[in-house]
Amino acid sequence: MIRKKQISFGFIIVFMLLFFSLPAIASDISDAIVKVYAVSDPPDYLNPWNMMGPSSVTGSGAVIEGNRILTNAHVVSDLTFIQVRRYGDTQRYPARLLAISHQCDLALITVDDPSFFQGIDPLPTGDLPATNQEVLVYGFPMGGDTLSITKGVVSRIEHQPYVHSSITLLAGQIDAAINPGNSGGPVIVDGKIVGVVMQGIPSSQNIGYMVPAPIIKHFFEDLSDEQLDGFPNLGVYMQYMENPDIREKYTMPVNITGVLVNQVIPGSSADGIIQPGDVILSIDDSPIANDGTVEFRAKERTNLAYIVQKHQIGDDLNLKILRNGKVQNLSVNLSSSYEKNWLIPYEQYETLPTYYIYGGLVFSPLSINLFNIWGSSWFNNAPKELVALLANNIPTVEGEQVIILLRVLPASVNDGYQNYAPWIVKKVNGKVVLNMKELVQAIESNESNSFIILENNSNQQIVLNREKVKQANPQILATYKIREDRSLDLQ
Repeated sequence: MIRKKQISFGFIIVFMLLFFSLPAIASDISDAIVKVYAVSDPPDYLNPWNMMGPSSVTGSGAVIEGNRILTNAHVVSDLTFIQVRRYGDTQRYPARLLAISHQCDLALITVDDPSFFQGIDPLPTGDLPATNQEVLVYGFPMGGDTLSITKGVVSRIEHQPYVHSSITLLAGQIDAAINPGNSGGPVIVDGKIVGVVMQGIPSSQNIGYMVPAPIIKHFFEDLSDEQLDGFPNLGVYMQYMENPDIREKYTMPVNITGVLVNQVIPGSSADGIIQPGDVILSIDDSPIANDGTVEFRAKERTNLAYIVQKHQIGDDLNLKILRNGKVQNLSVNLSSSYEKNWLIPYEQYETLPTYYIYGGLVFSPLSINLFNIWGSSWFNNAPKELVALLANNIPTVEGEQVIILLRVLPASVNDGYQNYAPWIVKKVNGKVVLNMKELVQAIESNESNSFIILENNSNQQIVLNREKVKQANPQILATYKIREDRSLDLQ
């Protein structure tokens, strides 16, 4: 009996020590969590000489080493004003942006007042958590103003599109409750940041996504030279080779797997090195399966882009390919990032739109930002001719843009054309124009020609009298209260 009492008493002592140590650990983490108050003012892409006007958003963040706060890029994008508040405090401190990566939806901010960071132990970055590992999500979601801590598990880790940038990167799916305001909050395992909450699925219950530790570490490493280059892109479009006949056609032995290169993007890292018809067998000695995946952990697979995205811009990538039935080794310098490889740019931030006004006709390059003028369901609402261009979003030459007659500012000089927009411009006076700079040059040069003739894909024409436009332009700009007839990058 005495022995049993001693064992029970000892157990109680151990239990009490563990129990009373938990709040201290939780408190230390909570002290490092901040609420972010941001004001943004994005450009108006329908009226590209204007801004949309300021709007407020709140998010979460975590203090890391160097008196920095890690949060989401989408919390502080198009930023005009920012404040942060410590957990348990009432005072808001002015903050400023240090670095932002829209590709991976991460940002760093800081507070210049050193007293803000007093008594806070910065949170270190951990490693990629295991599937089914339990995590804690810290943040300030809607529905209250105090810190929220929710528990969940990592459901899966694989490549997913990041809503903020539309780029597909490694992401972690978690089943903890995530709501607006959680964005930028840390996902914690053993007191370390293993992810940053970035997005959820409104139509699903308790499905959220985090930016995982490897992407966070890539962001930090990229910033080590104080210049943010982004994630490298190989610059090829590929096709899976699960069908046995396509593998036979490209003389692939039964013990070899890979993916077929269909297109190489002009000006990309692979341009001039990889060819259409090549079969990529491995990247950095990681075999590629016929479904385009690689193994990143035992029995866990994700898109082959994982291997490429582990690198920094400027690194060399080693490839093994099958070309004309022969295995070859290639080296590709990862010189280009994602933005340079698209015909139609994906989401852009802190960037004023390019525009040019001639005779009340407003021209602009097509972009995802421009698609958004048709609302959140733009894929269904935008003109099908424009949406179809996204199916093969590759330029024919480096620097090519899709030039759109965005809208027509009604005036007598453009009478009859006021319902033409949106309209793809292909030629000016019979000459193909590849981008906005060529459009401006074609219109403003060769003044001996009395008419400006614009043509679209269907050879439909807009004809303007050059002299009439020259006289009408100042009045059109004054009528619609537009200061400049073109954006700064075209001046």
